[in-house]
Amino acid sequence: MTRTNMSQDKFTIEVNGVELEAKPGQMLIEVTDAAGIYIPRFCYHKKLSVAANCRMCLVEVEKAPKPLPACATPVMDGMKVSTKSANALEAQKSVMEFLLINHPLDCPICDQGGECELQDLAMGYGRDISRYAERKRVVRDKDIGPLISTDMTRCIHCTRCIRFGEEIAGLQELGAMGRGDRMKIGTFIEQSVDHELSGNVIDLCPVGALNSKPYRFSARAWEMIQHATIAPHDCFGSNLYAHVLNGRVKRMVPRSNEAVNETWISDRDRFSYEGIYAEDRLQSPMLKTNGQWQECSWPDALEKAASGMKALVDAHGGNALGALVSPSATTEEAYLAARVMRHLGSGNIDHRLRQQDFRGQQQDGLFPWLGMSIEEVSGLDAALLVGSNLRHEVPMMAHRIRKAALDGAAISLLNPEQFEYLFPIHESLVAEQLADELASLVKAAGAGAGFSEGVSSLLAGTPEPGESHQRLVASLSDAGNSAIFLGLISVRHADYATIRMLAAELAKLTNANLGYISEGANSGGASIAGALPHRGPSGEQLSSSGANAAEMAGGSCRGMLLLGVEPGSDCAGNMLQAVEAAELVVALTPFFSEQIKAHADVVLPVGTFAETSGTFVNAEGRWQSFSGVASPVGDSRPGWKVLRVLGNLLDMPDCDYQSSESVRDELKTALGPVEPGNSLDTAVKLADTLGERTTSSPADCALCIPVYQVDALVRRAKSLQMTRDARGHGEPEMRRSA
Repeated sequence: MTRTNMSQDKFTIEVNGVELEAKPGQMLIEVTDAAGIYIPRFCYHKKLSVAANCRMCLVEVEKAPKPLPACATPVMDGMKVSTKSANALEAQKSVMEFLLINHPLDCPICDQGGECELQDLAMGYGRDISRYAERKRVVRDKDIGPLISTDMTRCIHCTRCIRFGEEIAGLQELGAMGRGDRMKIGTFIEQSVDHELSGNVIDLCPVGALNSKPYRFSARAWEMIQHATIAPHDCFGSNLYAHVLNGRVKRMVPRSNEAVNETWISDRDRFSYEGIYAEDRLQSPMLKTNGQWQECSWPDALEKAASGMKALVDAHGGNALGALVSPSATTEEAYLAARVMRHLGSGNIDHRLRQQDFRGQQQDGLFPWLGMSIEEVSGLDAALLVGSNLRHEVPMMAHRIRKAALDGAAISLLNPEQFEYLFPIHESLVAEQLADELASLVKAAGAGAGFSEGVSSLLAGTPEPGESHQRLVASLSDAGNSAIFLGLISVRHADYATIRMLAAELAKLTNANLGYISEGANSGGASIAGALPHRGPSGEQLSSSGANAAEMAGGSCRGMLLLGVEPGSDCAGNMLQAVEAAELVVALTPFFSEQIKAHADVVLPVGTFAETSGTFVNAEGRWQSFSGVASPVGDSRPGWKVLRVLGNLLDMPDCDYQSSESVRDELKTALGPVEPGNSLDTAVKLADTLGERTTSSPADCALCIPVYQVDALVRRAKSLQMTRDARGHGEPEMRRSA
C-alpha cells in the first residue's frame, strides 16, 4: 500500500514487506543499512562515491523490468523492494558466479582468509561446483612499496582503492587500465604507493588483492585477539584495534569513531608497531659500572636510581635535577614524574622538548587546545594554517582540513617553504620570517583600529599588507566559521611567542577561533598532569618556575631523569651535550639506543604504549584511556609502575597506587570541570610581556621533523623507514628548504 508523504523531506518505502522512512536523494542501500536489512555488496562503501561496479547488490523493485543495484538506485515515494525474492537471489548468485570465474580460490594461503568479504558472500551466494572449466586469467603482481603487498589475480575490480585515492587521500596513486577481461588495477608507471594514508586501501579491499606487507603470512585472523587502543604519535588520538597473537602485536587496524578518525588511520599509526620489537629493545635493567654496562635486578636498579637522585639533591639542592618527559608518555606517567620531581624539590621538568621560545608561557591555556572539536574542523568555512606541514605533522587532521576545502572552505597557508597540500588553496604565503607576514595580516585586519602599545611595538617596522594579505583577511572575516591553527613549525620557531601573539590578535580581529597543533600524542595530558616548569597538576599556579627544556639544554642541571626520551633525536638545542655533561642520568626507556648507552648511568626498561595502560588527551581535550594490549618485552614494566616504586623509595607520600586508573582518577578529581583556556583576551597581556622580538636565521625557523622520525617507536619501524618519505632522512635536524 502506498502512503502519502509524511513530510516534505521524508516519505515511506516498503522493503521485504516492511515500511521504512526515507529521504529524497538517498540510495536504497543507505535506507536498508540504517534499518538493519542486509544487502550483499563489494564495491559500495559509505565513505566513497557510488561506482556500481560489482552488481552484487541487485534487488527486485516492483515494476522495474530487471533487478537494480541498490547502491545506485535512488529511493522514491511508495517504492516496493524485495531483497530476498527468487529473482533477487538468482541475480545475486549469478553475479557471484561471474566474479569467481577468474578468482584463484587460494583461500588457504591468502592473508584475508577468515575475514574476506568475498569468502563470506561466496558461502551464502556461491555454487559448490563451478560451471566454468576455461583457463583463469592471471595478473602479474606489482611492487608498489614496502607497506602494501599485491596479489592482483584476486582483484574483482570493485575500484574501492582507486576511489579512496581520488576522494579521500586526494592523490590518485592507483588506477584502472585496460578494458574487459584485460582491465588491471595498478600504478600508471612503475612507482610506489606513498601517500600517508595509503594503508587504508588494505582495509577497503574486499578480497585478498591488497594486503599488509609487514603482516604478510605471519598469522591467521581467527588466531588473533582484538584489543582497543589509541594511536601514540600525534595529537589527533586516532582509535585503533591491535590484533595480537600469543601476546605479540601482529597488526594495527582502524577502530571506527566518527568524532575522531572516522574509519581511517595514518600509515604511521598502522605500521609503527614494528618498532615495538626492534633489535635494540631493552630487555632488562642495566647499570653502568666503571664505564661498562651490566644487567641487574629491578630492586638493585631502582635502589641505585633513587639513591643517586636523592644524593644529588642533598648535595646540590633540588634545582640540580631535571626531567625530560616525552610528549607521547601517558598522562599517568607524566603526573607521577612531576610528583617525583617536586617531592625532590625540583621544578625542572618539561615535555615541550622541541620548543625554543618560552616567553609568555604564563599566559598558556590549561593545555594546547585545538580551539574546537575535531568534527567541527570539517565544517569550517575558512582557515589559516601558520607554520605547518600538516600532512606530515598530523595526517588525519590534514584529512579533516581537506574535507572542509572540498566543501568550499577557503583554506590559506603561511609557511617558511612550499608544502604539498592535496586540496584547493585560497592563498599561500611563503616567507622565511613568519612573524613579519603575520604582522602584515594583522595590519590588514586592523586597518583603522587602534592597537595596544605592546601590539603596536611588534608591528613597527614590519611590511605593509599587500593584495594577498587583504584577500586572506577577508576570507577569515567574511566566513561564518573560521579558524587559525598554529602548526608545529610555529611551535618550534625561535620567535614562537611573537607568532602566537600576532596569531591571537589576528583571530580576535577576524572573529576566528585560535587552535594549536601540539607535539606527540599527549602534550595535552602532560600539560594537565603538571609536566611543566611553571605549573603544577590541573593548571596549579606555582610560586616559582623551574628550568624549561631550553634552559636544561643549556646545561643548568647536574642530573637528568629521562622518560621515553632520546635527547639527540627528540629535543631542540644542545640537549644531547647537556645530558652528556650531567653527573647522573636515569633513563626510563623501551630502547637501549646508542645515545642512552653513551650517556646514561641507570637504564630502566619500560613498556611502549602497547604494553601499558594509560590515558592520552588529544588536541580537542578528549580523554582516551586504554589498556595494555601486548605482553611486555623481556623484563620491561609499565612506566607508571616504575615511577610509583621510585616514589616509594624516595618516601613520597600518598604513592600507593594500585592501577593506572587510580592515578588518572586522582588527577581528574583535582582538575574538576574546566575550560581549555586558550582565550584570545590574553593577546594583549602576552604582547606586553614579550619585550624584544627574537631574531633568528631562516634555518632556525624551519625545524621540520620528517613524518617517520617523530619518536623512538616510529624511527624503529622498518617498513616505514623504507618509504619514499623516509628515504634520505636521517636523524631529525634543523633544515632549510633547498
